[in-house]
Amino acid sequence: MIKYISLKLIRRYQASGGSKQLLNIECNFEPTCSEYTKQCIEKYGALKGWKLGLARIKRCNQPDLIEKIYDEVP
Repeated sequence: MIKYISLKLIRRYQASGGSKQLLNIECNFEPTCSEYTKQCIEKYGALKGWKLGLARIKRCNQPDLIEKIYDEVP
């Protein structure tokens, strides 16, 4: 149930334009942090998926990065 709700919330966030639309910032990673979190939740379940996703979000949005960093789901 938590997995289903989490994925639905992430999809809604992505459909609304994500961080670029809502916060006027762009993710430094490929796939984006929301997509990465979604993939982690699908692969590992809600608890571990959110843990991995939030750790990734903490590393994101460093203003001095020029190129996107490719970081796939472990």
